[in-house]
Amino acid sequence: MIADNENDIKHLKAIGKICAQALKKMMAHAKPGITTAELDNIGSEFLKSEGARSAPQAMYKFPGATCISITPVIAHGIPGGYVLREGDLINIDVSAELDGYFGDTGASMVVAKRVPEIEKMFAAARSALDKAVHAAKAGELLNGIGKTIQDEAKRNGYNVIFELTGHGIGKSLHEDPSAIYNFHKPDDRRILQEGWVLAIEPFLTPGRGRIVEEKDRWSLRTADRAIAAQFEHTVIVTKKEPIILTL
Repeated sequence: MIADNENDIKHLKAIGKICAQALKKMMAHAKPGITTAELDNIGSEFLKSEGARSAPQAMYKFPGATCISITPVIAHGIPGGYVLREGDLINIDVSAELDGYFGDTGASMVVAKRVPEIEKMFAAARSALDKAVHAAKAGELLNGIGKTIQDEAKRNGYNVIFELTGHGIGKSLHEDPSAIYNFHKPDDRRILQEGWVLAIEPFLTPGRGRIVEEKDRWSLRTADRAIAAQFEHTVIVTKKEPIILTL
């Protein structure tokens, strides 16, 4: 969507804040002994308390309010009976709707432990997101986002996940621009428009950067079972600095 008035921006900020708060709350409760279903319920109850709806449930009948992925699954993981253990590498993705507006955010973490190898990957993924967000300026090539992400990944010794992309968002969970690549795609000549609302979400891995779908037809894991990290923000594109909605 094009957010071109204060009413749009106000509503997008509201749902962005709710998504960010839900993610923060879930990450704080992601400790050994809790099941992913219980963790999902924490996010679900918070969304409901704010008057918001789970976007994956509302849009796609996803079997969970949020996506909780345990390595080697890196996206669209279904909450269930899995009990978190110390050292688990997990990704939590929260998207929701309020008053007809959508927000989307996500982050990776290790449960109750610090692992230097993984912390290094997290730092690279966060840096890729930060640089990509600030590359999102009206009038620039949309593909500059992907080039920025891939350059930062390579600089730190990682690949991107090639099949997973960011996307437009706003009045629906997925809108045009339908694919914001996490790599340099020279033939993508789309120009960033002022007011575009984007979900930017780099995925970095030390592996080959390819994924396969699990038998549940939702969960996506790395083809080589390598670890991966994702961090995501929803932003509004401007001619100067973007408006980050999910801080």
